[in-house]
Amino acid sequence: MKYFLDSAKLDEIKYAYENYGIDGVTTNPKHIKLSGKPFMTCVKEIAQWLKDAGLEGKDFPVSFEINPHLDKADDIVAAAKEVASYSPNYCIKIPCCKEGLIAARRLEKEGVRTNVTLVFSPSQAIPAAKLGAKFVSPFVGWKENSGDSSAYLKEIAKIYKNYGYKTEIIAAAVRNGRQISELAEAGIDIVTCGLAVYEASFEHPFTTHGLGIFREAWDSTATE
Repeated sequence: MKYFLDSAKLDEIKYAYENYGIDGVTTNPKHIKLSGKPFMTCVKEIAQWLKDAGLEGKDFPVSFEINPHLDKADDIVAAAKEVASYSPNYCIKIPCCKEGLIAARRLEKEGVRTNVTLVFSPSQAIPAAKLGAKFVSPFVGWKENSGDSSAYLKEIAKIYKNYGYKTEIIAAAVRNGRQISELAEAGIDIVTCGLAVYEASFEHPFTTHGLGIFREAWDSTATE
């Protein structure tokens, strides 16, 4: 399973890559807002970091979501091409709707990689794979927050396996370590979540408890 960082904060991205070896990045308008920087500033700065880190053109995808107000395929395609021009690593997040899927199909044919996002059912995930999208992003946290089950990701994984679809599944809006492990068990390709979620998943109360016991024993043992 690959770990992507869900963030547009360059300092977080650098830290997670250098210390935890993250495999890619996902962003959305909310993350751009939290970064405190304009959209195009984030696009340019992350592209420059990819160059400086020797990641440009390597297998380290960064997904950017374009203006969500665009609701015509032609406009979506034009905006996607502009953003994608800044880095070969960039994948463009396209909403799973009629015009979005039309745009994603055109973009993939023209060499712009796409990430079909805001997917909440297996029936939405199928056309994303059929059109050859690089990624599909079904959501976990939003479904569970509303009382729905996120088990549909297992269904998507099974459907993709049945037909040999190459589109990689990114489980989005992942909130905790339990979800990460369940998604890994289900064979999901990628999880994306915030830095705090990953760091919390690295910890366990019994690890802390055990360290306390071992430290006490260490300190009480005579050493030369």
